[in-house]
Amino acid sequence: MSSSERADLTLAAAGLQALMGCDLPMGLAVLDRHLRYVQINELLARANGLGVAEHLGRSVREVLPKAADQLVPLLQAVLDSGQGRANFRVAAEVPSVPGEVSDWQASYMPIKDAEGRVIGVLVQAVNHSLEGQARLIREEGEQRLRRVLDSLFVFVGVLSPEGVLQEANRAPLEAGGVSLEEVRGKPFWDTYWWSHDPDLQDWLRQSAQRAVALGETLRRDVEVRMAGDSRMAVDFMLAPLHDAEGRTTHLIASGIDINTRRASERALRDSEDRYRRVFEGSTMGKCLVGSDGAILVANPSMAMMFGYSAEEMVGMTVHELVPQRQRSGHVGLVRQFLRQPQRRLMAQRQELFALRRDGSEFPVEIALNPLREGNDQQVLATISDVTDRRAAQMEIERALREKTVLLNEVHHRVKNNLQIISSLLNLQARNAEPGVKVALQDSQSRVRAMALMHQLLYERADFSALELGPYIRRLGGLLRDTYLGAGSTVRLQIVAPDAGLRIDLQRAIPCGLLVNELVTNSIKHAFPGGVAGQIVVELTDDGSGQVQLDVGDDGAGLSEGVEPGQGGGLGFQLLPVLAEQCRAKLELLDSGGRRGTHWRLLLQINRAC
Repeated sequence: MSSSERADLTLAAAGLQALMGCDLPMGLAVLDRHLRYVQINELLARANGLGVAEHLGRSVREVLPKAADQLVPLLQAVLDSGQGRANFRVAAEVPSVPGEVSDWQASYMPIKDAEGRVIGVLVQAVNHSLEGQARLIREEGEQRLRRVLDSLFVFVGVLSPEGVLQEANRAPLEAGGVSLEEVRGKPFWDTYWWSHDPDLQDWLRQSAQRAVALGETLRRDVEVRMAGDSRMAVDFMLAPLHDAEGRTTHLIASGIDINTRRASERALRDSEDRYRRVFEGSTMGKCLVGSDGAILVANPSMAMMFGYSAEEMVGMTVHELVPQRQRSGHVGLVRQFLRQPQRRLMAQRQELFALRRDGSEFPVEIALNPLREGNDQQVLATISDVTDRRAAQMEIERALREKTVLLNEVHHRVKNNLQIISSLLNLQARNAEPGVKVALQDSQSRVRAMALMHQLLYERADFSALELGPYIRRLGGLLRDTYLGAGSTVRLQIVAPDAGLRIDLQRAIPCGLLVNELVTNSIKHAFPGGVAGQIVVELTDDGSGQVQLDVGDDGAGLSEGVEPGQGGGLGFQLLPVLAEQCRAKLELLDSGGRRGTHWRLLLQINRAC
């Protein structure tokens, strides 16, 4: 190629430069007479699998080696004949799609100088294979996007810049009970969803205009109309969609159902309001403390308790509300709680005191409840001023001590008085006739049984109930001392537990008198003429709360047909009365061939006494 031809071709390529830069849907290239690339646009270069700069100065055979055998003769014919070839099909393999034959539609036009000589070729080419694949990909992508949008319960609509609805996904159509054909082509604000509120329609119309004119994205919570003329709260947004040059090509409308969110927000507000009223209205001091020990909020009762305003307490540390002598230990307690936060009540093991603004101290109880706010460990503290409770407790304890002393003194004096009576009966019996002496001795025994109960009460300092086992054993000792001397041939054995069988005071005296009567009756009548024998008193518990008290001897036994309450002796006549006062059942057991008399007393024991 001569220098003049090269200059003419360069000039022609320069004239085509503007065309090369346009976003055309076809490939363009300029070849010289040696079929070397002088100019090529981006679309064709990309279809060939090389960059624009990699084409320039190289021949078609170098760039497209597998397609050159088809293309070069056609190009050469244009150079030789000066006649173009338009809209012909070529099937060839290009480097961009190795191993595949691409379907091309091409036009080769001659480029001539001023004298009409052919100095090059203008190539126009469209790769129908790539274009078809791209179309399929676009269609599949659009279908996939449609399926995704239709599966979401989110309103998505595509509007023209004028606000006309072009597309909408399935969710709002089904929720509104309308079809796409009913709303497509209408101004969006005139569609079913907005038809209930003229003010909302006007806002939407103006919003569409602003989105196009100013490029604004508008967002607002609105109520739209749904099927059955119901309403749905929607978080609505209208945004412009721009092309590469920044022109608004569409408006995208979207909305999310926020009915559930609104209900949750309303429930949260109600809950917060309810707990705020509880917090503010509580008569106990309450405060929220951060992990650094600073008070975040305090209620009016807390402020009044310490002599501050609620605002003044915010920012104070809880350590400032503790007396100086307890602060070092309090810091450690706070750290320990924050390491292992759990609900707990303080002041269970030691007394806690708080410090008022005026420097005075007062006793408190503190309940701690851990709360977590994000990454911050917080504590809700409930403080109770227990000054009045402590004073009342001290008064109760004082009164209880006085009552205990008084009861102790009463039982002690009753016991002493009964002992005096017993001593007087003993003195009277010394000079009395034998029959009177026996009666006085029996009365003395009964008095001593009653005195023993009062003695045990003040000895144990427990005035609610009496341990039945020790009482029966001590009573047996008194009877032994009274009726059985050192040389007596009668043996009295008492079998009773040390503890666990408590009887209330109303039944303790009749129970003791009953045992007294049964034992003295055996001593006096079961062993006539100094016959040796044994009396056994046994107290047992069956585990169900029923106590069995057995009194038996191996002596002569009762006369045939004798029943409790019958007979000439006073003690024998008292047995049913005493059993009734004990609220117990007294039985005379069948001897079963054994010698002696056997009594059984069944009574209920309240272990909580």
